[in-house]
Amino acid sequence: MALFHRLLFVLIAWLAMALAAPHARAAEFYTEDLRIPMAEAGPQGLEAFLVRPAGTKRYPLALLSHGSPRDYDDRATMSAHKYYGIALEYARRGFAALIVMRRGYGTSPGGRVDSVGGCANAAYLPAAAVAVADLRAAIDAMARRADVTTTGMIAAGHSAGGLATVALTAQAPPGLVAAISFAGGRGSRDDDDVCNPDGLVQAFASFGKTSRVPMLWVYATNDLFFSPDLARRLYDGFRTSGGNAKFIAAPPYGDDGHYLYSVEGRPQWTPFVDAFLRERGLGHDILSPPDPLPPPSGFNDAARAEFSRYLASTMPHKAFAVSPNGGYGWRSGRTTTDDAQRDSLAACMKWSPTCTLYAVDDRLAGAAQKTSTDQSSRAR
Repeated sequence: MALFHRLLFVLIAWLAMALAAPHARAAEFYTEDLRIPMAEAGPQGLEAFLVRPAGTKRYPLALLSHGSPRDYDDRATMSAHKYYGIALEYARRGFAALIVMRRGYGTSPGGRVDSVGGCANAAYLPAAAVAVADLRAAIDAMARRADVTTTGMIAAGHSAGGLATVALTAQAPPGLVAAISFAGGRGSRDDDDVCNPDGLVQAFASFGKTSRVPMLWVYATNDLFFSPDLARRLYDGFRTSGGNAKFIAAPPYGDDGHYLYSVEGRPQWTPFVDAFLRERGLGHDILSPPDPLPPPSGFNDAARAEFSRYLASTMPHKAFAVSPNGGYGWRSGRTTTDDAQRDSLAACMKWSPTCTLYAVDDRLAGAAQKTSTDQSSRAR
């Protein structure tokens, strides 16, 4: 009889979960635009963007570091917002993901402060020291927040950001427990053409002398910035000097595997991250992405397709405006949600004199207005 009762209890519990599952809601996420205080960056500080679950506890920091474009002029067009889709993946795994634009990138002042100098004798260690100083400033700022903890934090970077992340582990701040480098390196000026590759190998070997933080290194086998042979040389130099890293030669990705670590490449790279985090005991339940919004009523197929493009955009801040006659207009990647709302209404009013906001970021407009502030917004 006792066995029957235990089986009945299990059956009831299973039915309760099965009935509840269809009604489960997607997770909510909090976003905030920030300026990181740093004396060397002047009064403006460093541009940054935070994405975390919308709960009230302190979430461990995931410090995300960007690459460096081959063309210097492209630095000014970079934005922390462009990394929202990647940051969201870390937030879904229970982290407070911070994208910080290092000095000289995006709206962070600094010019060529991280220059490696002439190509033939490119000096990577001084440039890496500049990057590490910026990352440490971001860590210091996050340590003072009530919703972020630097205990149990991780760091992850791509390309030059991968180099910066490796360099950070060589001077590991307290609380850094794991780090990830996707296609880490610097100095690529053309396909399979890297400035002073021997100097780059030596830089990674230097980092390995003091780096002991467990790391994951991922390079696609068709990376045109850092070839498989060079990637292996970087890894061998780091490991031989004492560095602690696991190397993954990922399958080819697209036309240039250097861009594996991207929003589009998420199905390929997130399993590597999940396995690495689980090995470190850092695995979290993966939260659902924001709920897709229903299209406005009365839309034809073309308008519905355009709204799908809006939903697919991973560039905050964005807004979608509609008119009573089925017209619409939307804009994304604006500096603030107010800018996005204004610009989307203006775009809509080119076709109709009467337009209203339908969606702001990933919420219906009414819900977005209830929860947004001047500095932050929530996305569902």
